Amino acid sequence: MATKKRVLITGAAGFLGSHLCDRFIKEGFEVIAMDNLITGDLKNIEHLFRLPQFIFYEHDVSNFVHVPGKLGYILHFASPASPIDYLKIPIQTLKVGSLGTHNLLGLAKAKDARILVASTSEVYGDPTVHPQKETYWGNVNPVGPRGVYDEAKRFQEALTMAYHNFHGVETRIVRIFNTYGPRMRLNDGRVLPAFIGQALRGEDLTIFGDGSQTRSFCYVDDLVEGIYRLLLSDYVEPVNIGNPDEITIREFAEEIIKLTNTTQKVVFKPLPKDDPTQRKPDISRAKEILGWTPKIKRAEGLKITYEYFKSLPKEALHKKEHNDFEKYIKR
Repeated sequence: MATKKRVLITGAAGFLGSHLCDRFIKEGFEVIAMDNLITGDLKNIEHLFRLPQFIFYEHDVSNFVHVPGKLGYILHFASPASPIDYLKIPIQTLKVGSLGTHNLLGLAKAKDARILVASTSEVYGDPTVHPQKETYWGNVNPVGPRGVYDEAKRFQEALTMAYHNFHGVETRIVRIFNTYGPRMRLNDGRVLPAFIGQALRGEDLTIFGDGSQTRSFCYVDDLVEGIYRLLLSDYVEPVNIGNPDEITIREFAEEIIKLTNTTQKVVFKPLPKDDPTQRKPDISRAKEILGWTPKIKRAEGLKITYEYFKSLPKEALHKKEHNDFEKYIKR
């Protein structure tokens, strides 16, 4: 298979990484998947193991990364991605964004491969600019509870641009806004799986703060399409990929109650420290450079995601990992 059709995807057993594996297999690539399985799950990619063009390595990219043979592309998606994760494993979160990124940029340089790194809307922190453009530098608390994730991603971007400017490595940076869909971890603490999980368990839906804070939710297939286009583009500056259809958390809770046909009420708890009050991507750059806009409406995407969560075994539904979120509130 030609060099340009061989891709390494890190974080491959995670929510986004597994969907990227599917897309690149569909596009005719040989996919080398890598994950240390701290937050990833082999169930997300087990349907690919029978394919001759798919190979999996269990490995922590914070350690030296070696891939035999030629390589055309690298997608660096290895990282914890929810507050619960980076409260439990803060050092690992920092290491995968720094050491892991360094290792993969070095691999890209050695293999003459193009690398796309997964950054995040969290680089904008609790924004003072709305909607958030790529030119906004952000409002991040480096020593707050979210700092290990936010600053790891900001460092990742800086290191990536340094490798591009100093070593001439072909780099791409995607800033990912709230994304949802099948294969999310039901109890990872993020608002969408938290609400659906509570509805399925017959619990009241918990809103942190007064519910006036906003988020913008993008269905995973739309996100993957944007990432694929960015990888194959010639654009090296960061690009926001997300759905600008903004909604308050209170309104979102009401949508979930209607979707799940539950009778539970909404309860309110204190807002976690440094939790962003608003999130909405300005996607002008993605429209202009990539010709990309999200296609899937929230009602359609939520229905698909709800059906996925309903299909999970009962033991997954009743894991109490989500309760660790209480520690985040007290910080």
